[in-house]
Amino acid sequence: MHITDVTVNAGGVALEGSIAVPEKAAGIVVFAHGSGSSRLSPRNRLVAQLLNQGGLGTLLFDLLTARETEIDEQTGKLRFDIDLLGRRLIGALDWLATRPEVRGLPVGLFGASTGAAAALVAAAERPDQVAAVVSRGGRPDLAMDALPRVRASTLLIVGALDGPVIGMNRQAADRMQNEHRLEIVPGATHLFEEPGKLEKVAHLARDWFQRHLEAAERGQPAARSRKAGISPPRAPR
Repeated sequence: MHITDVTVNAGGVALEGSIAVPEKAAGIVVFAHGSGSSRLSPRNRLVAQLLNQGGLGTLLFDLLTARETEIDEQTGKLRFDIDLLGRRLIGALDWLATRPEVRGLPVGLFGASTGAAAALVAAAERPDQVAAVVSRGGRPDLAMDALPRVRASTLLIVGALDGPVIGMNRQAADRMQNEHRLEIVPGATHLFEEPGKLEKVAHLARDWFQRHLEAAERGQPAARSRKAGISPPRAPR
C-alpha cells in the first residue's frame, strides 16, 4: 500500500493530510473529522485502517488550519461552522480529483459528529463526485437544507445509548430522498468507546463503501441487501 503525506489545497487554504492507496483500490474515502478532532483522530484512523485492508483508499486531512484549531480550542465555534467545513471538504474533493494516484476512482465520504454534516453538504454540492456517505455518531441535522439534494447512498450509524443523536438522525433521515439507512449499534454510546463497538462501525462502513463504490466503478446502482430505512434494533424514543 502506498502512503503519502500531502498538503490539501482546499479553496486556497493549505491543510495537512495523508493519502493511503492499496493496490487495485476499488475507491477512495475522504474523512471529515468531528468536533475538536483532527486527521490524527484514533477513531477515524482505526476505521481508515480497516477500509485500507478492504481494498479502499483513504484521505485523512485537517479541516482547520493550525491557527484556526487554536481559535476553536478556545471558543468551540469553528467546529460548528458547517458552511466553512463544507467548503473545505468540497475544496478537498476538487483537489483530490487532480491527484494521479486516485484519478478516476469512485469517492466516498466518512463523517464523524459535525464532520458528517460537512460531508452531506459536500455530497449535495458534488453529486457527480460522491457515490456514498457514512456518518458515525453524526449531526446530519446540521445540514438539513442540503439533505434533499444528496444523491449519494448514505449510511447513518448511531449508538443505541446516544439518545439525543438518534432523534437528530431520524429527523434528518426523514428529509433525505436518496437511498439511506439508519443503523443503531446496540450498547454503544456517542464515541463508540465500548469494546468492539468501533470495530462494528468500521465493518459497517467498509461493507457500505465496498458495495456502493464498486457499483459506481461499474456504472451501476448498488444492489440493496435490504430496504432502505432503519435497521433493528431500535432504541427507545
